Amino acid sequence: MPKKGRRLKKCDEEEEEEDVPVKQMKIMNSSTAPLCFDSPCDFFQSLISPVGLDEFFQQYWEQKPLVLHRSDAALASYYRSLFQLSDVKQLCARGLRYATDLNVCRCIDGKKKVLNKAGKVKFSQLKKDFEEKKATIQLHQPQRFKDELWRIQERLECFFGSLVGSNVYITPRGSQGLPPHYDDVEVCDLETSSVMSAALICTVVLILQLEGQKHWRLYQPTVPLAREYSLEPENRIGPPTHDFILQAGDLLYFPRGTIHQADTPSDVDRSTHLTLSAYQNMSWGDFMLDVIPGCVFDCMRRERGMRSGLPRNLLTSPSIGPDVNKQLCAFLRRLADDLEWDNHELRSTAMKRDFISNRLPPYLLDQGDVDPVGKPPSIEDTVCIRFKEHLLLTVEPSQENTDEATELVVFVLHSLKNKRETHMMGASDDDDDDEEEEVISQGLRFPLTHLSALKQLLRSERVPAAQLQLTQDEDKLGLMLGLWSEGLLCICQTS
Repeated sequence: MPKKGRRLKKCDEEEEEEDVPVKQMKIMNSSTAPLCFDSPCDFFQSLISPVGLDEFFQQYWEQKPLVLHRSDAALASYYRSLFQLSDVKQLCARGLRYATDLNVCRCIDGKKKVLNKAGKVKFSQLKKDFEEKKATIQLHQPQRFKDELWRIQERLECFFGSLVGSNVYITPRGSQGLPPHYDDVEVCDLETSSVMSAALICTVVLILQLEGQKHWRLYQPTVPLAREYSLEPENRIGPPTHDFILQAGDLLYFPRGTIHQADTPSDVDRSTHLTLSAYQNMSWGDFMLDVIPGCVFDCMRRERGMRSGLPRNLLTSPSIGPDVNKQLCAFLRRLADDLEWDNHELRSTAMKRDFISNRLPPYLLDQGDVDPVGKPPSIEDTVCIRFKEHLLLTVEPSQENTDEATELVVFVLHSLKNKRETHMMGASDDDDDDEEEEVISQGLRFPLTHLSALKQLLRSERVPAAQLQLTQDEDKLGLMLGLWSEGLLCICQTS
């Protein structure tokens, strides 16, 4: 077991300054506020301080872990306030359910053993399993209940432009909750105080140690930047490359695919840490799956060859011959040429809709905050967009069922009506049938001719209505009134 606070080093090697993939930094007390929430960029910078944004993304992001050991009493106190074991007791009184909201588990002989009961969680039973069976408590998506975690994850979703989920792990002394594994998300853990040893592979992972201590071991990835969660037997992953202890106020980042495991030392009561995960299904390959169909759709409208029929019985043939492969390669080269030389604008639809419909609403937003503000705008006013960080534009085929030719339209999608209480919990059976209608109801539809004016509004702090990039004043008023009625636009006060 490493001594707490010791320098991170490679196992079975002499300590070297140049080749240490995990950076450990000692941060002394600071009189400034623990975290800055002024903007998403400022928040993330304060989260990883003193490492700068450029240094983080050039040297660590998707490359190697980063460990920040801190000696900051104010930051440790703030981390501790984010979640504690006493919070679980209060939440049990609100009707937490096993599996849905909370798991109880322990790693025994290298395997995860789930100790869940049926139905609602009783804290007395949960505490008994925690103390007597050395079980780890894993609470799913605590931002649903804790306002400050809502605030943190909302800032991170704005910064990364992707969904950010979280779990809290509380592990008793001398215990481990999960076997070695890796995830398909980028993870950041904030440790609290519990005893737990688990090896994980994640996408973007940030770990915040909230209280107590946790002993971490990191391993060389078996699948770099893995796309799925996987358990890995210790006889396959080999010895750990890094071995260290996190204390309250410390932070750990490791890239997707990093195998890891963690346990609570036997000389502390418990360990609590917060795992923040992001960037799941946010690879170049995922983006291509989203935008290429739109490129093909546009190319089919221009290219007669792509509209010609397939060879007879192609779909029923047991295999596809080289001639078909050759023709597909020719079409793909044509698509690539169009993208490179014709300045073709890529249209992401599915990824944008998934993000905007499932992300957190703005922090502490009340329903009254999304009502129209002030009087309706006129052509003489100067206007500005509200909640700009929570708006997205998509260009996609009209979803109306008509006999007319398919036309492209612009959707303004927003997350103002999303429910914080269901964030990252998946769709319930009751919601499945209405899922698409719910997404559409959270946005507005405009003709494609309005796209330039919408981009103008999103890129500018304020825009005189008369200067909106639309030909007719009637169209300018229609655009402004549509946004204003949805609570997305207001009249700027003159200075």
